[in-house]
Amino acid sequence: MSGIPSSLHRTVDELKESVAALHAELPRNNLVVWTAGNVSARVPGADLLVIKPSGVSYDDITPASMVVCDLDGNLVEGDRKPSSDTAAHAYVYRHMPEVGGVVHTHSDYATAWAACREPIPCALTMIADEFGGEIPIGPFALIGDDSIGRGIVETLRESRSRAVLMANHGPFTIGTDARDAVKAAVMVEDIARTMHLARQLGTPVPIDAADVDSLFARYQHVYGQ
Repeated sequence: MSGIPSSLHRTVDELKESVAALHAELPRNNLVVWTAGNVSARVPGADLLVIKPSGVSYDDITPASMVVCDLDGNLVEGDRKPSSDTAAHAYVYRHMPEVGGVVHTHSDYATAWAACREPIPCALTMIADEFGGEIPIGPFALIGDDSIGRGIVETLRESRSRAVLMANHGPFTIGTDARDAVKAAVMVEDIARTMHLARQLGTPVPIDAADVDSLFARYQHVYGQ
């Protein structure tokens, strides 16, 4: 692997396997169409990330088709062009060292909220549990450089949320690893749909801030095995 230390070859190969498999979760959960969307993972112990190549069908994604880039978005290993969102992912990894995975989708309901430039209010215990408050709106930014990444970082630094709705674009989610970020992407779409339905019935009532704090703390530190 050119440009990758020999001590990381096995780690990179394992990440290619897992990131390729996680891409299948996006169409399976109706979060993307055609070739849109992407999953990436930080390579532990190196300033590198694994991401899917640009414009490749989900049916054709394999571990061998994954590409490795540095945290400036430059191709380090692979024979295809990286995703057009690579610069955004790389910016997030550079500026949020706790993040190990990033996901971008164009899922219908979350993207509809993004089109309205409207945050999703925290009116469900699930939102409090998973995201610790409303799902915020990030600024409008053009695709191709790290502008989207800057908007993601600036927005999420002011929030406990693991998801941001980039204005007129769609959701980006972060996680401790790529699987965690995919989970957040699935959850934010489910929440966006439910809150849309709630608004058809009336005006959703936000949960009190103290209760949001309590719910978030319980879910993050007590729930699960």
